Amino acid sequence: MTAVFINKEGKTVERTKCEIYTRVMWYHRPVTSFNTGKKAEFYSRNYFKTDKTENASFNEEFSC
Repeated sequence: MTAVFINKEGKTVERTKCEIYTRVMWYHRPVTSFNTGKKAEFYSRNYFKTDKTENASFNEEFSC
């Protein structure tokens, strides 16, 4: 399935639609199948990255 967009230069561009999946209750599900409230909750999530050295002492102590 393709969609038609207009880019910054004003040219018409045909692109393939990208489906976003997320894990819900141990299985993956497309966000487009969510109801309005669940979509709002999904798009308002905050994502963060952790420093790989944060758990270094734990990993050293308990690694096999």
